[in-house]
Amino acid sequence: MTDAFQHIAYISAGSNIGDTLSNCQNGIAALTESGNSVLLKQSRFYKTEPVDYKNQDWFVNAAAKIETMLEPFQLLEELRVAEQEAGRVRTVKFGPRILDLDILLYDNMVMESPDLTIPHSRMHKRRFVLQPLCDIDPGMVHPVLRKNMKYLLKHLKDDGQRIFLL
Repeated sequence: MTDAFQHIAYISAGSNIGDTLSNCQNGIAALTESGNSVLLKQSRFYKTEPVDYKNQDWFVNAAAKIETMLEPFQLLEELRVAEQEAGRVRTVKFGPRILDLDILLYDNMVMESPDLTIPHSRMHKRRFVLQPLCDIDPGMVHPVLRKNMKYLLKHLKDDGQRIFLL
């Protein structure tokens, strides 16, 4: 690893349109295609019930840990390009999508802007985010809540978020 790859980021991948497993696999592979990031670790894949907008197919979800030379907004732009290249069209908020890539955590950064919030504002409420993160690093601490991923998953309110290992 060179000094250029100096930031650690955790990315979620999700899909519920088309070949959902392949869409997520390709989305994770796209994280390293530019040469600006390297994949350090990846979670298992899960079949997950939709949240918020329930009238849609179940998702496939996973998470990845990368080391990157990109700053947060540059990384966000690369994720958006990967989504567009996969065929994503943004229509219904929380609705069906061919590929969704989100920055969950970036180093120990805490930031909020109209386009990007780090850590992801709903990650601690989402089983489909916390379970894959626990595959990668259950001891990683949420920089705002000051609790590790294992604790957050264990104490997640049981709201019917069903999740199954693929």
